[in-house]
Amino acid sequence: MLSGQGWTAIAGCRQFFYARYFDWAVTNSLIVLNLGLIAGADSASIAATIGAEVVVVFATYMGSVAVVTTVKWFWFTFSLVALVFVLYSIARTFKDSAILRGGAIASLYGQLAALILICWIFYPLIWVFSSGFASFSVSFEVCAYAVIDICAKVIFSFIILSGREVFPPGNLVKEYV
Repeated sequence: MLSGQGWTAIAGCRQFFYARYFDWAVTNSLIVLNLGLIAGADSASIAATIGAEVVVVFATYMGSVAVVTTVKWFWFTFSLVALVFVLYSIARTFKDSAILRGGAIASLYGQLAALILICWIFYPLIWVFSSGFASFSVSFEVCAYAVIDICAKVIFSFIILSGREVFPPGNLVKEYV
């Protein structure tokens, strides 16, 4: 997006950054995968949550490009329903699995889940006032999403790396350098 690519003009001549939706589909799915693996959740729960996260991103994209107001808010509502499923899976299903794995892993998972739950609540709020009502300027929208992306992705990664010692030695990938 910094290179001037990854955006187009949509209704009302508003700049629309479609590249962010591809980014979210990939990175948010990886975040869910990380959370599920750390928690020790079963593959079906992880796959369903990743699928729901992709639905959230797709529905948000569709709402952003919709020209008709009722269609825009339909897609937004649809994305919220899928987001509730994702947040519930992170807050309850994965958490229950993490608790079964023990104290240190449950504690690490709790930190990661809290960060993601808090960050992901802000995405729809920004969408409502940027793509929904067009109350925020495009510059503010880009900055707000950037701050949330940094919190949800970079800080998430640092917490995982700082909590590396809680994983049993047999579960770590060996380095061959």
